[in-house]
Amino acid sequence: MSGKGLGSQGEALACQRLQGAGYRILERNWRARQGELDIVAEQGGEVVFVEVKTRRSRRFGPPEESFTPTKRARLLAAALAYLEQRGLADRSWRVDLVAIEFDGLGGVARYDHYLNVLEGGGSLTI
Repeated sequence: MSGKGLGSQGEALACQRLQGAGYRILERNWRARQGELDIVAEQGGEVVFVEVKTRRSRRFGPPEESFTPTKRARLLAAALAYLEQRGLADRSWRVDLVAIEFDGLGGVARYDHYLNVLEGGGSLTI
C-alpha cells in the first residue's frame, strides 16, 4: 500500500473512532493555500482540528515524530484560515493528534489520541 493509501486508511480509522467517541466530523482533507487539515470535527461546541499520523512500522520512528515544527506551523495557519473562511473565528478550538501504527497484517497495533497538542505559537505538548 502506498503512503497516501496508508494515510487514507489511518484517517478513515480516526474518523470512525472519533465518531464513536461523540465527535461530529465536519470536513476531511480540507485544503487551503496555507495547507491541509486531515479532519475537522466538533466536540461539545469546540472545533477540533485532528492531525492523523500513520505508520506501518517504527523503522522511521513513531508516528508522532513526523509532526514536525514545520507541519505544526502549516496546520496552525490552515486552521486559522478555516475558522476565518467558515465564520468561526469566535469559536473555541484546539488541535488534536492521532497516532496510528498498523501491524504487518493490516491490523491496528496502536491507536493514541492526544488532546490539545499545540500551545500558543504552535509548540507541541505531547
